[in-house]
Amino acid sequence: MMDIIDLVINQGISAGQFIKIILWMLPQIALFSLPAACLMSVMLAFIRLGSDNEIIALNASGISLYQMLPPVIIFSLSTYIIAGLLAVYGVPWGNRAYKDYVHVITKTKTNFTIKERIFYKDIDNLVFYVNSYSTSEKEMKDIFIVDKRKKDVTTTIVAESGMVITGMTPNTINLHLNNGTIFMNDSDLKNPSTMKFPTLDYPIALGDISSNLATREKKPKEMYFHELRNRLNSRGMDPSERNEIGIKLYEMFSIPLAIFILGIIGAYLGSHVKAHGRTAGVIISLIVFMIYYISLMGSRYLSEMGLVAPSIGVWAPVLLLLIISLFLLSRVRKNGAFSLFY
Repeated sequence: MMDIIDLVINQGISAGQFIKIILWMLPQIALFSLPAACLMSVMLAFIRLGSDNEIIALNASGISLYQMLPPVIIFSLSTYIIAGLLAVYGVPWGNRAYKDYVHVITKTKTNFTIKERIFYKDIDNLVFYVNSYSTSEKEMKDIFIVDKRKKDVTTTIVAESGMVITGMTPNTINLHLNNGTIFMNDSDLKNPSTMKFPTLDYPIALGDISSNLATREKKPKEMYFHELRNRLNSRGMDPSERNEIGIKLYEMFSIPLAIFILGIIGAYLGSHVKAHGRTAGVIISLIVFMIYYISLMGSRYLSEMGLVAPSIGVWAPVLLLLIISLFLLSRVRKNGAFSLFY
């Protein structure tokens, strides 16, 4: 979200670009929210049944909790499939599209990325420096440019003021400069030349954006399953990078499974919380989710630090949920009602 805020405030992206970025982030947002959503939806449904005494009526008719579980299993399994598709395909696609789009914006919207007294080097073989910049008027002061994109020729431009204008083609920008000097030198510095100008339109071609996107190194969260697997099987990788890739690979399957188990836990919780204890039921469900979330973040941190193998650390929260689920099942069998203490 901080990256999006930076794009909106500092780089001036349009409303359409903002909507595209949000859409590409939706898979990751949905996967993050599905564990709590599945747990709460199942639990609240059973709490509503209990508050209307429908569970009591079903039990009086000889229908036990276990006979009520098939719809929950179907719902949780559906959520598991959706989460699995999001984890394997949706999240990498969204993260990759988001990063590529931000990369294109950075390349083609140079005027929005200008910051005072900072050397801009995002364009290959070109250095751009502005001493002061007015965001309201889009006007630059005290401009310094070093262009080495032409082979064996270095062009240095110094100008008092100027503006950045989007070029006629999507992959070009135009620097409109005022009151400056151009210094041109070849590689051996034998034929220097100097030229003063009152105004100068200096185009910068950005035609290499597509190739930059193709060669841009993808982060683990942008990789699909086969890319993570191939990368994990490669040799000569840094241990920290291997741990990060392993975490992303195993989480593609551990998080959807955790969502499925949370749905089953929600049925146990909701069916054994009385109507007057609805608030307690919600609190208990939130505690269960927080236990899962904290254990997920903790195991991820331990795996990133190399203290625990990713194959073990990533599955530890799922194992914890499974233990909680079996514990709740044992309480139901013994007492017919949910209790943590007897």
